Amino acid sequence: MKNALDSQDKRLVAELTRDGQLSPGKIGTATGVTAPTVRSRLKNLMQAGALKVAGLVNPTRVKGLTVALVGISLMSHEQLGEKLDQIGGLPRVNWAAAVTGRYDIIVEIVCQEGMDDLYRFLDRDLSTVGGINASESFVVMKSRRKWLLLPDAVIETFTK
Repeated sequence: MKNALDSQDKRLVAELTRDGQLSPGKIGTATGVTAPTVRSRLKNLMQAGALKVAGLVNPTRVKGLTVALVGISLMSHEQLGEKLDQIGGLPRVNWAAAVTGRYDIIVEIVCQEGMDDLYRFLDRDLSTVGGINASESFVVMKSRRKWLLLPDAVIETFTK
């Protein structure tokens, strides 16, 4: 399994970051390798869990999406990794991270029904985790350069 990206991998990822729809041929031309080499390297990166190619949405251009950050303080740090995994697996969670500072975990969630959805996340989803001392929510009112990978709970209802 690949733990580090070499310089060629970094160039491939940089090209995909600029335009995720580039063909292997165009990426190869830009990076000086053949299309089969690009396909092979991208496949290896994806299998290693180092790269995921997906459609991202701009929440300021898609009506009905609310993004919030939730700071979470745990009762004990003994199960930090376990709590991080549990919280990261909740349906509205886009990402979760153990952090330094005032909170133990920071979570980004995406809601489709505004404050009602945020309330459901805090009241129903987050309460199933247990071991949480306190949480504080921050609704994102406006952002720059923010693109979202939609979490599962949003994908399920997005097309309805």
